[in-house]
Amino acid sequence: MTDDDVRADVTAELLWDPKVDSSKMKVSAERGAITLTGSVASLRQKHEAQHAIGRVYGVTSVSNQLEVRALAGSPRDDACVRADVLRALELDTTIPASVDATVDGGLVTLTGTMAFNHERAEAEFICAGVHGVIDINDELKLSSAPQGDHIQHQISAALRRNARLAVDDLSVDVRPDGTVILAGTVTSCPEHDDALATAWSAPGVTDVDDRITVIY
Repeated sequence: MTDDDVRADVTAELLWDPKVDSSKMKVSAERGAITLTGSVASLRQKHEAQHAIGRVYGVTSVSNQLEVRALAGSPRDDACVRADVLRALELDTTIPASVDATVDGGLVTLTGTMAFNHERAEAEFICAGVHGVIDINDELKLSSAPQGDHIQHQISAALRRNARLAVDDLSVDVRPDGTVILAGTVTSCPEHDDALATAWSAPGVTDVDDRITVIY
């Protein structure tokens, strides 16, 4: 596929997704690498746009440079935004009560400790949907480091169970500090995301070093 083909398909997918308002977006493509510029009305839309682009065949990476610009009217007071963020986090039973948030100019900083990355991802997802949030500074920490060989075998087994992954082209290494190193090749962005999600699901993982390349 040419860059024009990929760009056209990405533009069509953004128009197709009802969760995204692409009227103020600009898409450029270079060898499968997509750069997205422009503006959206909420952080959630910015994230949804990235997910939509990742579904398109031929896309190898996404540089999401969208700016979040509030709708017409005065920006919300930081204290009000923080109150709504804390209330939203409290109502989500998957997020530990230890998570705290501060707000400065619409930038939310999340702090606290949790056991799994999916809890951290959920906290970011919830915050992104709060009116007035323009970006998130994630300072959340994951607790406990795994035993290297044991966790390495578990992640490798989980990758083999995934019908959408060609595990022969992926390698897994685990450092003593809980960092998982994923390397190799996959054939689409959804496969790439599946591999990362699989590694993050292991108990005790504190970070994932993504060295995977998308090759069609």
